Amino acid sequence: MLDNECPIGVFDSGLGGLTVARCIATSLPHESIYYLGDTKRCPYGVRSEEEVRSFVLQAGRWLSARNIKIMIIACNTATAAGLRIAQQMLPVPVIGVIAPGARAAINSTRTRKVGVLATSLTVRSGAYTRAIQDLDAGVDVYGCPAPSFVEMVEKELATGAHLQERWLQNGDVFDTPENRMEVERTLAPLISGGVQVDTVVLGCTHFPLLAGPIRHALGPDVRVVSSAEETTRELEDILRRRELLASDDTVPMHRFATTSDNIAEFAAAGSFIFGQPLQSIEHVSLDDLSER
Repeated sequence: MLDNECPIGVFDSGLGGLTVARCIATSLPHESIYYLGDTKRCPYGVRSEEEVRSFVLQAGRWLSARNIKIMIIACNTATAAGLRIAQQMLPVPVIGVIAPGARAAINSTRTRKVGVLATSLTVRSGAYTRAIQDLDAGVDVYGCPAPSFVEMVEKELATGAHLQERWLQNGDVFDTPENRMEVERTLAPLISGGVQVDTVVLGCTHFPLLAGPIRHALGPDVRVVSSAEETTRELEDILRRRELLASDDTVPMHRFATTSDNIAEFAAAGSFIFGQPLQSIEHVSLDDLSER
């Protein structure tokens, strides 16, 4: 039986979804979070839709068994592939990050020309184009695949596992010459292709960690938006309507799980993204997920 003190389940293909979890913890400070990062099978953007869909259901069933009251698919690729079937098959409400990201883009754009920076699977699915044009059919949407960005972020996080103190003091750790070069190369169709977008949606929860290089490449006249804040607003609205918001005297408990074999690495990188130490981390085997 669900009650107000049950945790919010957050699922991601790795560490990027902690950007969403951090926003939830900041905006809804009395809510508990149960986070599952499928780091071992990251990145999802290079996999087939059928494969990603199966991962979403595995994660959803695993989290549902831990008495969550709602699930957020914090991965855009997983949202594009698996949101609908997760909503049909899981016993709790499920929300994704694409519709909130689309609303953020609509609220930002003035020229009605929006770029979507995402994994290849998310761009190929057309999910953002549909979500944005469902809100305003007159908006032109330009998908820009960034197949290397997730691996760039995960590699940088892994490399810095022993530099946690420097990370915590330096929010621009990802803004390196090498990363700037790769970001500029990837964004070339939006920058020099005559597209002239005024808003770019970060269509992957890993990408806010590359916001510095992305903003540098796009220039000061292009707004960069992500879905974390809009997703949190939608989450709060759903919990309020269902009378499932945690009471103001609830002491939150945040728990974290990962398929990674390196818990110490996940803890160091996760603490940097989440903004506070990850106190409770467990390892989940792929066999344990696939049995569900």
